[in-house]
Amino acid sequence: MAWLRAVKKSEIPPGSVAELQLDGKTIALANVGGQFYAIDNTCLHRGGPLGQGALNGQLVTCPWHGWQYDVTTGKSAMNPAVGVTCYRVEVRGDDVWVDCG
Repeated sequence: MAWLRAVKKSEIPPGSVAELQLDGKTIALANVGGQFYAIDNTCLHRGGPLGQGALNGQLVTCPWHGWQYDVTTGKSAMNPAVGVTCYRVEVRGDDVWVDCG
């Protein structure tokens, strides 16, 4: 396990997603109603940056071509048989930690 401090909770308000570099990986960290979720940042379609997309509920939309992913599972909204990697997240005090291992 490689738990890394990602951000302060206040840096990603509810209903938003951000692109972060952690331990050589680029992840998308989303805040869904106060719960944090981390997925791989790279869209399966053409490699778009999911952390730069729009978050609507649990779905993040890739800004390049509109592919959507459920940030709680990493699964594609259009084809749940495929998806991006999910990473475990813990909130410790005011900090959000992600397991990049």
